[in-house]
Amino acid sequence: MSKYEVIIIGGGPAGLAAGLYTSRAGLKSLLLERGMFGGQMVNAALVENYPGFPQGISGGELGSLMHQQALSYGLDTITAEATAITGIQPLSVSTSEDTFEASSAIIAAGSKYRKLEVPGEESLSGHGVSYCATCDGFFFRGKEVAVIGGSDTALSDALELSRHVNKVYVVHRRDQLRAGKVLQQKAFDQPKVEFIWNSVVDGILGEELVTGVRLRDTKTGKLTALNVAGVFVAIGSTPNSQWLSGIVEIDDAGYVVTDQAMTTSTEGIFAAGDIRRNSPRQIAAAVGDGATAAISAFKYLQATG
Repeated sequence: MSKYEVIIIGGGPAGLAAGLYTSRAGLKSLLLERGMFGGQMVNAALVENYPGFPQGISGGELGSLMHQQALSYGLDTITAEATAITGIQPLSVSTSEDTFEASSAIIAAGSKYRKLEVPGEESLSGHGVSYCATCDGFFFRGKEVAVIGGSDTALSDALELSRHVNKVYVVHRRDQLRAGKVLQQKAFDQPKVEFIWNSVVDGILGEELVTGVRLRDTKTGKLTALNVAGVFVAIGSTPNSQWLSGIVEIDDAGYVVTDQAMTTSTEGIFAAGDIRRNSPRQIAAAVGDGATAAISAFKYLQATG
């Protein structure tokens, strides 16, 4: 069994920042990532609010740069999914490939896209239903699509899609958006974007491909059909914490409970990024979490070593 001083679970901005800090501090560190290094950040066509890039940078490029920088200080990385972790020392982390031992662990497993849970969503996923505008927008050139949600992500998706499609309908359950004012103004100024207020998706229509959505007015209950070729769901995310049940304290929403030092309820285990309670779910905040968790892990190892 391979042994490390720190095992980091998750290769998004929090995990990569943690890996950079622990490796640079001279700790033997392993980072496990089940998908693409960079996490959900790689889906962003343009990141405009990360310090140091006044013209913005694509999420994919930013993730690649973070990964390269961490590797340059000796971080080991493996593409594998963590499936279990013990809560007693030494910690044992099981993956889809192997089992690893560590004196400390940083959980930065992030979150996954929240689903609408309506008829047609599962059967048409990949056939017109998408959770990544950057990934799939190109396939809807010249067509009309709907974006579901009112957050920064939803409006960013709508603006990204407007580069390819003829029309983007933004469907929101209220008559006010949660997105930042700058993004709101950009969306309002984009002639291809049209808002449908006080509406929720009651079902997604189509047999082999999406042909439309059935909408329900939240005030009147009236059902209407909207003909679109694609549905992009942007209603938030849920933490990837199910496998941590009984290992660390998790709140009712599934988020890992930490203190300001990113310390969890279990000795030697820290958490950072979108998976922890009260995370702002921003790239810059995740990087700060990762750095804080790494420093806390370093202090823990000093104190117990």
